[in-house]
Amino acid sequence: MTRNATLPADGPGRVGAMKNWRYIGMHAVAAAAFIFLLQRYALSATLESSLLWALTFGGCAAGLAYAQSNRS
Repeated sequence: MTRNATLPADGPGRVGAMKNWRYIGMHAVAAAAFIFLLQRYALSATLESSLLWALTFGGCAAGLAYAQSNRS
């Protein structure tokens, strides 16, 4: 028995709300992790600075993913 992995759409050109939030969250976490690792280990920044940049980039990535998911 196979299972359909996609969620039903809310309307034409719209994706289910749960799927949107999952991808927005994944996008934010991936961007935050990338910039944290880059800052902390490649650029030898302090922990506080790395966390601040990770929070900033994660928030920006979430905003961009949200805007992209709401395009018609």
